[in-house]
Amino acid sequence: MTEQLSIAKCEACHADAPKVSDQELPELLAQIPDWVPEVRDGIMMLERVYTFKNYKLAWEFANKVSALAEEEFHHPAILLEWGKVVVTWWSHSIKGLHRNDFICAAKTDKLL
Repeated sequence: MTEQLSIAKCEACHADAPKVSDQELPELLAQIPDWVPEVRDGIMMLERVYTFKNYKLAWEFANKVSALAEEEFHHPAILLEWGKVVVTWWSHSIKGLHRNDFICAAKTDKLL
């Protein structure tokens, strides 16, 4: 199932785009089991912490995530620390989760 998300393309997401429904959420989360839904300032987001042996490896991964974001024209929050990268996906325009976020989360996992 993760394969299906990881080969999908993001679609343009506007302020009137539908958020992921309560019924869709568990189905989509099951396809990206290492991601955690987080709510910040009333906005649901997807987050995953990746760990690495050093800063350089974490930095290289963060750069790959940045390249993916540009490719998909969908941009996450990326926190780079020594040996750790925290990636947070959500759709700014709808202030919540869209299918694009799950697609990008699956694609992020494939960057490892």
